[in-house]
Amino acid sequence: MDQKKRKIILVCEECLSRNYTFTKSGLTQKSRLEIKKFCPTCQKHQIHKETR
Repeated sequence: MDQKKRKIILVCEECLSRNYTFTKSGLTQKSRLEIKKFCPTCQKHQIHKETR
């Protein structure tokens, strides 16, 4: 039972800087991740989306 985990990178919608990395199960989560997190470049909370 070896589940495939993959490393994903979150990118800011405003400034397009790559700020956060996560690991995500590719088998159970098919949709792209979208989280509101703090962007150090913009100095405010922005929506961050998973890159391909």
